[in-house]
Amino acid sequence: MSTSDKFENKADELKGKAKEATGKATDDEQLEAEGRTDQAGANLKQAGEKIKDVFKS
Repeated sequence: MSTSDKFENKADELKGKAKEATGKATDDEQLEAEGRTDQAGANLKQAGEKIKDVFKS
């Protein structure tokens, strides 16, 4: 996994957490769900990159 991919995936995860927190604070269920979805997508990307690294070695 390249360093830039790690940072990009982590940034996506943090954006998702921020959306989720904002949704909770404003009682916006749609924004909260969107934040959770963004986090899940970032986590899947990270997992995919880790699998690629395993097979690269």
